[in-house]
Amino acid sequence: MPMPTTVEILDPFAALTFAAAHTRTIRLGTGICLLPERNPVVTAKEVASVDRLSGGRFDLGVGIGWLKEEFAAVGVPWERRAERTREYLAAMKRLWTQAEPEFKGEFCAFPKVRMYPKPVQKPHPPIIFGGESTPALKRAGEAGDGWFGVNVTIEDARTKIARVRQFARAAGRDPDKLHFSASPGLGVPLELDSIERYRDAGVHQVVLGAIPTDAKHITRDIEQMAEKLVAPAANL
Repeated sequence: MPMPTTVEILDPFAALTFAAAHTRTIRLGTGICLLPERNPVVTAKEVASVDRLSGGRFDLGVGIGWLKEEFAAVGVPWERRAERTREYLAAMKRLWTQAEPEFKGEFCAFPKVRMYPKPVQKPHPPIIFGGESTPALKRAGEAGDGWFGVNVTIEDARTKIARVRQFARAAGRDPDKLHFSASPGLGVPLELDSIERYRDAGVHQVVLGAIPTDAKHITRDIEQMAEKLVAPAANL
């Protein structure tokens, strides 16, 4: 990660709840939530709560994890984390969509329960998979509502989107229903014409951001980004 290990990274669901309370239209999302490291029942509740408090503006960005030490710290096996992720999502979908769901799987099981509130978005918030490897792209095409690529160039995005779409077709899914996001990376300079080229490569949403060196400048930096890129890009 391009930062010291002492950087204060907030819990995503607490941070997004705070953001939801201070905004009205911008979409909110995890980029990404390492789902196999978390309890799926608790996470389903957190996702539904943020979606409710934001008025249906939440996207669940999901990844399977890349740092073995994190899994050891939370007591979750590193092995078969991809299979664990898919099963957790299956359980969470039941919690979001059924009145009294129950689930019995290899990694997760619970008796008949009630979980409220349900998400505002139906049947549930979009599930957006991260990752650039072939297995990650396959997961997005087979089980996701979209894909989020980070540190990807325009050509990288074009190639990976095409692969996700191929995997979706092979799974009998409609690739035109998938949503594609891409980020050139934190702090990477970006001009309006580059956003247009990302769009032409099949990207629906370009995610911008930076790591501020001074908290006092965050609002200023966001306003400058909005004026230079966000507002003009809306007219492309």
